[in-house]
Amino acid sequence: MMERNDPRGLSQSLFGDDADHVNFEIVLSTDKDQLAIAPGYLQKSWEEGNRKYFHYKMDAPMCNFFSIVSARYEVKRDKWNDVNLEVYHHKGHEYNIDKMMEGMKDALSYYSKNFAPYQYRQVRIMEFPRYSSFAQSFANTIPFSEGIGFIAKIDDPDKDIDYVYYVTAHEVAHQWWGHQVMEAGVKGNAMLSESMAQYSALMVLKHKFTPEIIERYLKYELDRYLSGRATERKKEQPLELVEGQGYIHYQKASLIFYALQDYIGEDSVNVAFRRFSQQWKFKDAPYPTSADLLKEIRRVTPDSMKYLIKDMFETITLFENKTDSAFYTEKGKEEFEVTLYATAEKLRADSTGIETALAINDWIDIGVYGKNKVGKDSLLYLEKHKITKKENQFKVTVKSKPRKAGIDPLHKLIDRHSNDNTKGLVKKEK
Repeated sequence: MMERNDPRGLSQSLFGDDADHVNFEIVLSTDKDQLAIAPGYLQKSWEEGNRKYFHYKMDAPMCNFFSIVSARYEVKRDKWNDVNLEVYHHKGHEYNIDKMMEGMKDALSYYSKNFAPYQYRQVRIMEFPRYSSFAQSFANTIPFSEGIGFIAKIDDPDKDIDYVYYVTAHEVAHQWWGHQVMEAGVKGNAMLSESMAQYSALMVLKHKFTPEIIERYLKYELDRYLSGRATERKKEQPLELVEGQGYIHYQKASLIFYALQDYIGEDSVNVAFRRFSQQWKFKDAPYPTSADLLKEIRRVTPDSMKYLIKDMFETITLFENKTDSAFYTEKGKEEFEVTLYATAEKLRADSTGIETALAINDWIDIGVYGKNKVGKDSLLYLEKHKITKKENQFKVTVKSKPRKAGIDPLHKLIDRHSNDNTKGLVKKEK
């Protein structure tokens, strides 16, 4: 991709060099028993011969990026404030429509409050067959594959990853990151649209689910990032210069931005996103780059935490955190002392994967789990500890019987191995 300061790249958005914002109006015809949908607001529909016609028009300029979908649809309707919500689906595929509605409402509420007002009067999700398995956000219109949402079977939200809710929140986030703000077509561009949408969706999840459930999302993303970098055929880029590498701008970015808000505060990251939006939304060329977002992130990051920007965005920084052994002793009726032995290493990799050890001087979570009333893992203790050496011992007191403990148990850091962070506790007699 073009360098971030290349005038050609700055003059065109991620959607190409054909146009900036465009005025959009379309008339579609389809079979009589189908509904045809495109971005914009329905002006009128009519029948003529054996065809049915639909006239859509957008009331404000939009990016030059649109879709056309037609099918024999059932429609579920709802509202969020004054915004019409619609899910167009194949009859018999109603399993997850309520999750999608909930995801749209929760996402619209969080993003409008923390980033900028929603710019449209409707959000529509349309099912399409599982020839492909993706969802994609166009102006107020989201085609959504049957294969990743409409026929998903999620029995236990405490056990299964609710990817229907997550994908919905991610795609709604693109109405802000990609549609309100379009980025330049240069290195690092996907850090703005895709990575910002990942963060936005994770914050919606954070306010719905427990940390124990969020851990499953983060571990899933970590494992996919590690797999992606292991099969990289050219060179791994740091996040700020990512070049169409999904394992970086999706998976790694989820961990990076979740960790960033954990270190400097969710409100601080949201202030950076909001300022970025205020400066760039609905603008034509020149378009913003990852450097512009990092400028806002630096503004809200305390000096003591600025090393995170280099670790997370500007370099490929990895950790090797491992719990070697752990045990507990019963000190009283409701008092248990946990002793944890863990190792922690910090490394930096170049684009070919060659790693160099770094001196570690980082705040890292130490966690202890017990079980809740229904037998699920429940955090009894989670606090950051300053770690300055490889081999470490921690002593923690909890008030319920502990089951397992570990270092970085929620997988917030980019760890080379995700399966050795925690260990089951062994009871040790006094």
